[in-house]
Amino acid sequence: MMTRDRHPIVSALDPNYECEWADEVEALIEKKVSFQRHRDRKSQAYIEILEHLDDIPTVTCQLDQDWVTVGNEKDLTPECAEKVLHALYGMRPWRKGPFKVFGTVVDTEWVSSLKWNRLTAHISPLKGRRVLDIGSSCGYYLFRMCSQQPKLLLGLEPYATFYFQFCLLQKLIQAPNCYTIPAKFEELPLMEGYFDTVFHMGVLYHVRSPLDTLIQIRRTLRRGGELVLETLVIPGEEYLALSPQDRYAKMNNVYFLPTVNCLTSWLEKAGFTNVRCIDVARTTSAEQRKTAWVQTESLIDFLDPEDEMKTIEGHPAPRRAVMVAQVK
Repeated sequence: MMTRDRHPIVSALDPNYECEWADEVEALIEKKVSFQRHRDRKSQAYIEILEHLDDIPTVTCQLDQDWVTVGNEKDLTPECAEKVLHALYGMRPWRKGPFKVFGTVVDTEWVSSLKWNRLTAHISPLKGRRVLDIGSSCGYYLFRMCSQQPKLLLGLEPYATFYFQFCLLQKLIQAPNCYTIPAKFEELPLMEGYFDTVFHMGVLYHVRSPLDTLIQIRRTLRRGGELVLETLVIPGEEYLALSPQDRYAKMNNVYFLPTVNCLTSWLEKAGFTNVRCIDVARTTSAEQRKTAWVQTESLIDFLDPEDEMKTIEGHPAPRRAVMVAQVK
């Protein structure tokens, strides 16, 4: 009897056919791909853009610097260069980066290298580890991790624009053992004890039940595994969290902004140990700003024009804490 070929991502996740959840991951990927190809017009447009890049040559990439660099402008014919530029502009807005793609400077809204540089010296080395990045966007952090030679990198990114940005970059970079599934963490079956490191950055404040999410993340980690968590926090020493009545910095899906002490308590209640805060930084226009690659509003539009320490709604201005915690 002939067996059906597995999806490459599932083969990478479960090469020895041992995991009970493998069929569920396969079904999830098939469901998402079918939706993209047959029911979602935005995804169909992105797929068409990618199909026009099949003749782009393999080039040298630099992934261990602040700017993720793909080739240089001399690597492409004028015709191919025009295709790449069309693809990059066709997939705006570019939120996370920055990138240099065949000489084109993609100056993203977020200077994500600043966040990466704040945390990278404080986390366990990623060499040989299985890594999950929840809310991976275009894959900037995944590509930065590649230089450390992890065993596996898996991103989860449910938004079509950001997912296909990853597909575009990965088509050019061809980073080994690096994948993204266009899904939310909540849609993924429980891969109990599978990952060595989980990154959860810029997502927790969008979660309705943060404690339940942290418990589920802990269950995906092996014993001794590590969570790297970055989220919005509010100042203060109390064990409390702000739950905006309406919007926060013009976002209508922000549910809880804890103090660092409250966030520490959440992590401990979720079963994490050795919880520590490695950085707290107020977000400024040096890190988040509007560029030619972002057609929407950015940080300056979210703050009180007369008091940059407050959002336009009067809440404490954005500041972000990076937490690291282990599973015992």
